[in-house]
Amino acid sequence: MIDVLVAGGGPAGLATAVHAALAGMEAVIVEPRACPVDKACGEGIMPGGVTALEAMGVQIEGRAFRGIHYLDGRKDVRATFSTTPGLGVRRTQLHAALARRAAELGVKTITGKITHVEQNRDAVQAAGLRARWLVAADGLHSPLRRSLGLDLPARGPRRYGQRRHYRIEPWTDFVEVHWSSAGEAYVTPVAEDLIGIAILSSARRGYDEHLRAFPALNRRLRGPAVTPVRGAGPLRQAVRTRRAQRVLLVGDAAGYMDALTGEGLSLAVRSAELLVRCLAEDRPEDYDGAWLRLSRTHRLLTGALVQATRRPGTARLVVPAARRLPGLFTGIVRILA
Repeated sequence: MIDVLVAGGGPAGLATAVHAALAGMEAVIVEPRACPVDKACGEGIMPGGVTALEAMGVQIEGRAFRGIHYLDGRKDVRATFSTTPGLGVRRTQLHAALARRAAELGVKTITGKITHVEQNRDAVQAAGLRARWLVAADGLHSPLRRSLGLDLPARGPRRYGQRRHYRIEPWTDFVEVHWSSAGEAYVTPVAEDLIGIAILSSARRGYDEHLRAFPALNRRLRGPAVTPVRGAGPLRQAVRTRRAQRVLLVGDAAGYMDALTGEGLSLAVRSAELLVRCLAEDRPEDYDGAWLRLSRTHRLLTGALVQATRRPGTARLVVPAARRLPGLFTGIVRILA
């Protein structure tokens, strides 16, 4: 019998399978798409996530960044990380690197999709396979989470993300966050000649219309975009619990607040390690509480910033407030890092 069956072969699913293999478990991934898969993503990995990937033996190339830079067209403020830098990396390169590491450790990947599960006190059955545990890593709008009745109504603004890339040498070694009353634009250096720009907003508009809300950023862009627009949303996903008997949720499927603080990839990798540790130590009942503790700071700070974006008046105060209290801003960035 398989030890850990993983529904979804994105970064969260692959990280789970890698950690399972490192713990001496047999892991099998079921994924319908060919690797690597591109998707809307800010593509910035915070220092904690970089360290977690290195500990897994994942070799990845990207563009280092040393902090976060907030701008609103009139004022700006920077915060540097205290130790190791973050890493800007194309989503496809990250996916491919994780897949290589999983293959090195003997993880099998089966082409297919898991939408239905049968389970009893000893095992779970899905896609014609039998396993001790099933990990749902099937994304933001997880079909497995929904089928298990673990969704909750999401409160607050419905926000959406869009991203594309420009062939231009990065002008900074920070991730820039441009604020406006209409949303936020994230500029992440992902290679020596490539930047990604992700826009988050509750307004349903096209990418170019959103970009016009950031004139200073727009003036820096030369030439056309080199990748198509990719979108995702609504971002906020509320979850009743991250475990239903022998099924556990990880990554975006485990619940999602917002992309505003850029921690999604780091949390996915770190929570995958946490999940596998709970299974290896035969205490799956501890996973939900451990996930809540791991993500508590992220959820509190991200939730506060999302609330600030709900009204143009408060959104305009974010950068001036951070500039007025640079020590606090730096402290928050370093905690999130």
